[in-house]
Amino acid sequence: MEKETHVGRLARFVARSSYEDLSDEAVRQLKVRVLDALGCAIGALGGEPVRMVREQLEEFGGNPLASLIGGGRTAPDRAALYNGALVRYLDYNDSFLAPGETCHPSDNLGAVLAAAEYAGGGGRDLLLSLAVAYQVQCRLSEVAPVRHKGFDHTTQGAYAAAAGVAKALGLDERRTANAIAISGTANNALRVTRTGALSHWKGLAYPNTAFAATHAAFLAMRGITGPPEVFEGNKGFMDAIAGRFEIDWEREDLELVRRTIVKKYNAEIHSQSALEGLLELRERHGLDPRAVERVELETFDVAYNIIGGGEEGSKHVVRTKEEADHSLPYMLAVALLDGEVGPEQYRPERIRAGDVQGLLRRVEVRPADDLSRRFPEEMPCRLRVFTGDGEKLEIEKKDYEGFFTRPLSWEGALGKFGRLCASIDKGLREEISGAVERLEEVEVSELASLLRKVRTG
Repeated sequence: MEKETHVGRLARFVARSSYEDLSDEAVRQLKVRVLDALGCAIGALGGEPVRMVREQLEEFGGNPLASLIGGGRTAPDRAALYNGALVRYLDYNDSFLAPGETCHPSDNLGAVLAAAEYAGGGGRDLLLSLAVAYQVQCRLSEVAPVRHKGFDHTTQGAYAAAAGVAKALGLDERRTANAIAISGTANNALRVTRTGALSHWKGLAYPNTAFAATHAAFLAMRGITGPPEVFEGNKGFMDAIAGRFEIDWEREDLELVRRTIVKKYNAEIHSQSALEGLLELRERHGLDPRAVERVELETFDVAYNIIGGGEEGSKHVVRTKEEADHSLPYMLAVALLDGEVGPEQYRPERIRAGDVQGLLRRVEVRPADDLSRRFPEEMPCRLRVFTGDGEKLEIEKKDYEGFFTRPLSWEGALGKFGRLCASIDKGLREEISGAVERLEEVEVSELASLLRKVRTG
């Protein structure tokens, strides 16, 4: 008898999952994240890298089988790339925190949406397929982190996106296993994407993975096979990158979406509690940024290493959006000056301005062992603001609004969606949010049709 593989057990979990497996709360949280991701996408329609991707799609073409947000259709894998780029560009979509890895599960929406539309699926199919992608990516992030080995979190995403697309296409266990195996084998990305001088690729790495995973799933649908021992085999994922791990997919549910978190501010996820704390100090004390001598932040080691100037490089040299939204000194400085951190705070002229460039150099970030031990169950930090007249203002935070301990409400999600989509027609904005709110009752084609109508300006 042929030994069952890890990818075979995962494929069985994917193929056998059903909408009835989702709790009411998981469905509610999925809808919040779909709305949040679509708001991020619509808000990113003017982004320069997104425009470049769109130019390439228009020149290369593709059978019009899946919708593009903002108008037009193309091939499903290219729709996954473009719509995924929109979701990701602002760096404002959701996250999942594991001890050794952080990922952004709504990065899978572009791929799952394209596949569900191609397959003629309903909103329930979309929600279920997205829940599958969330579960796979989050569980792999928990048990098989790769950041410490120099690989990017998109590496686990290759398995998750393929699983979600396979589910949306209705593939059987064998074809699902092949889709996941092809995608996982072919997409092992380097962490240099997010270290040192940051580039456009920071926002395009996962959309590219989603593009490749969608392509892999369609190849598997045709009958193309992939390496069955992609996880445990000689030179496979465990052997070459992650080390040994085990997930009992027979006992997995679809509830990890409830542990994902939504961004309150347009900033890297590990900054959220620090930003909320600083803005609370600013409002509470009527703080004049011109009077601030320096800001000291103690935070957990993951935040320090990624955005505070630790192992992934200095964060006091900030020249581009990609560097700004991954720099705690910049984000804290601009929050103190502007009283908010949204897309406007990443305009080139704002980043280059003398006030923020001067203040960010007076922001000191340090790791603290006691705070590191509390992560990821909390997002703890301690802030001290010193003014020129000798005053010291302090605050400590353990979470923020949008963390899984203080989940974002549907009304809160609507508010963020409205702010991000302020430039589109109000009636269309309400139609899109209404379709998401009753997503289990609508066809994916209905939502896709609304997204094609989006025009900004």
